[in-house]
Amino acid sequence: MQKFDFDETEKIYKFKQLKCFNFGENPHQNAGLYKREKQADYEVLAGGELSYLNIINTTEALNIVSEFFDVCAAAIIKNGSPCGVALGKSIYDAYTKAFDCDPISSFFGTMAFSQKVDYETAKYISTMNVEAIVAPDFDAQAVKILSDNRFTKVVKLNTPLEEYKDLLCEEIKITPLGTLIQDINKSELIKDLFKVVTKCKPTAEQIEDAIFVWKIAKYTRSSSVIIGKDFKTIAISQGQNNSVTAIEHALTAACDAAKDAIIAFDEPIETAECIYAAAQSRIGLIIHPGGALKDKDIIAAAEKYNIVIITTGIRNLRI
Repeated sequence: MQKFDFDETEKIYKFKQLKCFNFGENPHQNAGLYKREKQADYEVLAGGELSYLNIINTTEALNIVSEFFDVCAAAIIKNGSPCGVALGKSIYDAYTKAFDCDPISSFFGTMAFSQKVDYETAKYISTMNVEAIVAPDFDAQAVKILSDNRFTKVVKLNTPLEEYKDLLCEEIKITPLGTLIQDINKSELIKDLFKVVTKCKPTAEQIEDAIFVWKIAKYTRSSSVIIGKDFKTIAISQGQNNSVTAIEHALTAACDAAKDAIIAFDEPIETAECIYAAAQSRIGLIIHPGGALKDKDIIAAAEKYNIVIITTGIRNLRI
């Protein structure tokens, strides 16, 4: 396998190979793990070494829960994308709410938690097949019951989640046309850009839920729509080619649970068709970047159906 050895004089990372994987995304693809100058410290408590895909999914899950490091949060990842995220009064509460978003996709998924995993939560998880579970700590009994499934990898993150966010850096993509390097998306809501643009005003609870689903949208594939309420995702639609398809897919999955819920778009809403679809499902609030050519038509349509719109001025495109 080729080893990366970039010239430091050009301020490009120099990588040292730590290990070779059996394969990458598919059995016919070679892959390896390379050390960074600064990286998160972790240890595998059960289940054997992490694979290429384990590291991708574990990273995505940790990226999300690090947004909520100071509360009880759970994120479930499948194939590099979130399929359920929630906050709760306890880790068990957060996990069950996240699992409820998409139970089918949660099987053979990767789970991350912002706080110690207790026995009650581990016992519930142990009834299903899970690829990997990562958390800042685990009860001894939790590790024991999770270890009963030799296919589940139990990972303890030794780096504090609050410090983990500081380790997020550039993304590197090597293409035949050249090597692309960009800063990681560390966007945060800015008060000066965060605006309620409709006559209908949100409640304090709606604003909190809007911030929650907006943060999840940062980690979904574009075009995406996240429906949530009470600090839990109800439906996630991502990787679509347009916002209309994305919202229809999400609303179909949410069904009756969409009533009075919040919708987050990662890109500006381009057509009022999205508002009409939201109105049919009785959505309460929409948060999106704003700044589209038809913003006035979109706001007018939302006011007709008493839907609150918040614009952030921040696009979170992710290909």
